[in-house]
Amino acid sequence: MTASDRAAPAPGWRAHLSLTLLALVYVFSFIDRNVIAIVIEPIKQEFGASDTVMGLLTGIAFALLYAMLGVPLGRMADRGANRRNMVAVCCGLWSLATMACGMAQQFWQLLLARMTVAIGEAGGMAPSVSMVADLYPRERRSLAMSLFMMGPHLGLLVAMVLGGWLAQTYGWRVTFLAFGAPGLLLAVLLRLTWEPERGAQDAPGATAGPDASLWQQLGTLMAIRGFALLCLACGMAGMAGYGYGIWAPTFLLRSHDLSMAEAGLLFGIASGLSAAAGALFSGWYCDRLCRQDTRWQLGMPLLGVLISIPMGIAFVLWPATGAWQFGELRVPHAMLFAAGFGFFNSWWPSLAYAATSHMLNAHQRAMGAALLNLGITLLGAGFGPLLSGVLSDAFTASMGPDGLRYALASILCLLLLTALLLAIAIPHYQQRTREMGDASAAQQAASGT
Repeated sequence: MTASDRAAPAPGWRAHLSLTLLALVYVFSFIDRNVIAIVIEPIKQEFGASDTVMGLLTGIAFALLYAMLGVPLGRMADRGANRRNMVAVCCGLWSLATMACGMAQQFWQLLLARMTVAIGEAGGMAPSVSMVADLYPRERRSLAMSLFMMGPHLGLLVAMVLGGWLAQTYGWRVTFLAFGAPGLLLAVLLRLTWEPERGAQDAPGATAGPDASLWQQLGTLMAIRGFALLCLACGMAGMAGYGYGIWAPTFLLRSHDLSMAEAGLLFGIASGLSAAAGALFSGWYCDRLCRQDTRWQLGMPLLGVLISIPMGIAFVLWPATGAWQFGELRVPHAMLFAAGFGFFNSWWPSLAYAATSHMLNAHQRAMGAALLNLGITLLGAGFGPLLSGVLSDAFTASMGPDGLRYALASILCLLLLTALLLAIAIPHYQQRTREMGDASAAQQAASGT
């Protein structure tokens, strides 16, 4: 009996265990990816690099390989490869590469290790999204995807708070070594779990397998207008988010005169905790709203993006003079806006991946997630930090030490394009999900189920 011949099984303890492990793996992928943000200054000083060169190291050096490999690895996951094993092997690879970053003695060695982190992480995201979609039914998928997508927010929290303390106390090299090691254990634990049946939570008749070439499948997916618009929207959001997130701790060091430990602690708590809360809230509430109107699947991230824009700009432009004092810790008033930005800007990632799973069938989802991730990573992780670095150098040359402040304010304006593209995508998303529902019903009727 196949998945199409029976009702979808209710998620049990094995599904929750798998989701927990996949989420933990994703947490450490973001720790390993973003810990470099808190150690930009000591690395820059040791190797004598400019902000533009550090933007290349933190951005395009990672994103180019990640984007190039993500799509073929996503197709491999869609075409029957064991997704659990893919994620476990990739987790082990990027963890070892993170540890290698801490052992680099020359800049080119650090660059090579950073690129190897990207190679490993390229095969982790898309198979994981595909597995989560097979663990939970559609009506619970936004919340499940939000739990999984807490990885970036919790990863940011740990990387900033613990990373800042480790870097200040033991140096930036120990920081990379300490964060790389746990991923090796997670890789082993994930390998010992199970992989859900492909398409187990789909309606009958909705799981036809892929029989097209790579380019044909790419053409098929990008011809889905709602999906293509969503990829562009998330690419713009990723550019703004990475350009802001990678450089925000350095901004706190330069403009608010905080130490690495203080900047990591404050930014990690303000952004990480608020973003985790926002992701959980948005997933739970979106599932409720979509029972009445499916347009909220993209409408809610649109609303979150619009609210987050003034929050982010207020954070980077707020005067450095005002602060609260808690013992020896000075907390700039601007951190309140950082928390607000984290809460509302966290709505779009998990809801976008959930929307992708609704627009595609079980043999398209890993590829679809890889394409969505390509836009976020190539434009976001690739060009976001680089653009912030270039703008910082340019503004600093003309405006002095606060150049990074104005660079970050400029890059956050890209979120206006995200909002526009999401608004255009909403009717196309609704049409696509309606067509998928009609096609599934027709196939069920034809087969007599």
